[in-house]
This record gives sequence, C-alpha cells and structure tokens, in this order.
Amino acid sequence: MTDIERLIAAEEIKQLKARYFRCMDTKQWSGWEEVFTADAVMDVSEEQVDQHIIKGRDKIIPFVSKVLEGVVTVHHGHMPEIEVTSPTTARGIWSMEDKLRWSNGKTTLHGYGHYHETYEKVDGKWRIKTLKLTRLRIDRT
Repeated sequence: MTDIERLIAAEEIKQLKARYFRCMDTKQWSGWEEVFTADAVMDVSEEQVDQHIIKGRDKIIPFVSKVLEGVVTVHHGHMPEIEVTSPTTARGIWSMEDKLRWSNGKTTLHGYGHYHETYEKVDGKWRIKTLKLTRLRIDRT
C-alpha cells in the first residue's frame, strides 16, 4: 500500500469509530450494526455484566441494546493509534471516556480506558472485527 492509501484507510477507520459512538449513544441500533463484521467478537470481560465475550454481530446488537435500555450514554474516543496491516486489515487502540446515567437519575458511571480493536475491510467498507474494552478507572454514584 502507498502512504496515501494507508492515510485514507486510517481516516475511514476514524469515521467508522465515530459512527460506532454516535449510533450507540443515540440508540440507532440498525446503524450500529453496520459498524461490525458479521463474525465480530466483543470482549467486555472487565465490565460487570452477565456475558463477557459476545460472538457475532447478531448477538452483540441485542446484548448491548438491552444493557443500555433506559441509560443515557455519552462516549468519546481519543488519540487513535491505527496501524493498517494490509489493504483489508488493520488494528487500533483508542483512549476512551464514557458517562452513563440510568433512568433512576441516581446511578451514574464515569469511565476511562481503552478500546483495543481489529478491523476488516468487507465489500469496500471498514468494519470492526474484534473489540476489547479495558478500563483504567470507573467512578460510580
């Protein structure tokens, strides 16, 4: 790949991650589904949820939408480290911060950490293939 092709791929992956955050926070689950490969794997083993590793886009979407039902979320991704490893594969690490407020108005979470991801270009579009969320800190009320 040329340097320009790598830069374009990195920018497309940044746009993909922006769509990931926006669609999750606005609960646009059909749009959120489009950011993942069909065989995507989500590892949230550091979270306190029943299921830690979710395999397949068809399982990720219903799982996350149920967990976030009635929760207002704000996610921010920062300082991406993206390495394009081939014309159709890449990996990245994103610093992240999120705020979640449950419908009772009393329970909140403010988290800090990193997303560790791999990407695959499928049918001309970049998608998230694997995602692991690691936390540095969580403040709860």
